[in-house]
Amino acid sequence: MSRERAPSKAQQSRRAARELAVQCLYQWHMTGKSITAVEAEFRSQVADDDLEDHENWHKVMEIADLALFHELVHNVARFKADLDASISPLLDRKVDELDAIELTILRLGAYELSRRLDLPYRVAINEGVELAKSFGATDGHKYVNGILDKLAGRLRGAEVAARRR
Repeated sequence: MSRERAPSKAQQSRRAARELAVQCLYQWHMTGKSITAVEAEFRSQVADDDLEDHENWHKVMEIADLALFHELVHNVARFKADLDASISPLLDRKVDELDAIELTILRLGAYELSRRLDLPYRVAINEGVELAKSFGATDGHKYVNGILDKLAGRLRGAEVAARRR
């Protein structure tokens, strides 16, 4: 019988940062505002007493690695064209036909696979899958998993091959 370890505080902090980043990047995608403006609005929501889910929102912001959140938000926006170009050949449709939340998660995963080489590829894929389970459509996590797995093979072939041996 296999037992999963509970995530460490650092892992929880990084997961919370990714959750917030997906929400912020989705808002950026949908509104067309500058990423700086969206991040500022996003962070100010913590102080908004009228927020329906204020307590949960505040808890996530409290534990999140805010430096990672900032990095992810700004660099996914900065490298959007490169990230889209890296995932585009792997898709079964055009990038602009993807569900906005799945596209956001794929961009985040592509960023981590291509630019955060300190992060094991399996972690990047797993985080994308978990984000898709939380925020995406019913089977969106399967699509995200397939695309990020193929992308990992392209971007981190040696690491993937070593793991499979």
